[in-house]
Amino acid sequence: MSLGLHYKDDRHIFDERGLGGTPYLEFPLLRETGIVDHGFSTRLGGVSRGDYASLNLSFDRGDDPGAVRENFRRIGAAIGVRCEDMVLSQQTHITNIRLVTEEDRGKGIVRERDYTDVDGLITDVPGICLVTGYADCVPLYFVDPVKKAIGLSHSGWRGTVGKIGKKTVDMMTDRFGSDPKDILAAVGPSVCMDCYEVSEEVIEKFRENFDEECWKELFYRKDNGKYQLDLWKANELIFREAGILPEHMAVTNVCTHCNSRILYSHRAAGNRRGNLSAFLALRQGGR
Repeated sequence: MSLGLHYKDDRHIFDERGLGGTPYLEFPLLRETGIVDHGFSTRLGGVSRGDYASLNLSFDRGDDPGAVRENFRRIGAAIGVRCEDMVLSQQTHITNIRLVTEEDRGKGIVRERDYTDVDGLITDVPGICLVTGYADCVPLYFVDPVKKAIGLSHSGWRGTVGKIGKKTVDMMTDRFGSDPKDILAAVGPSVCMDCYEVSEEVIEKFRENFDEECWKELFYRKDNGKYQLDLWKANELIFREAGILPEHMAVTNVCTHCNSRILYSHRAAGNRRGNLSAFLALRQGGR
């Protein structure tokens, strides 16, 4: 049994878990550290209806809040985390990163958030589960198995231009003493280059923030004057700039738009959709 996802190549980036119940994707690279529970949701296995069917994980799209809470409970049970231990971002496509402490436990899920404009989260508190939301933008996972610290950041094109991935690593270094060479980093399911058309204005921002020698890898111009942009490659380059070793990276080969029957995609459905979520938690006691 499998989810029926279309993979862009034959690399083993993900394991498909929770099949037959509430399925999710898991990175073997992160699982093998033995210190985290983590996953990336699909749109399957929930209770939401209509445009939100079925595992919508957003309270902000007009869905029944009771259904959304049940969806979080289901995916949390599948991954091995509780709603009471989750902390949800409040994303506005910027590069602010919040240090999550014990006092934040449950915020955005079972308690009101007292913060806004947060696209990245870091913590070294065991048991707390960081949560960020998606429907084509890029999930970035960070695990430091030495200092036992984690980060999870949402990187759309604005976050990618702003290099939120590097800022997350820098903040983990500053707050936890992490060495970038120890950090494992992963790019989660998101829109692929083939499906991501952008304007000249967007590309100009990438020209300003990435070396010219990288441009051929990042984008190309089409006859209609628009461009195809590779956010996967951009974030891989950002990981390298942050000091993460190539052998410590896992870069997705699953596109949300190509798999819009199984994963929510803004480019496929517009605003008539639910949201996916990324989850990352330090286990109590590690190995």
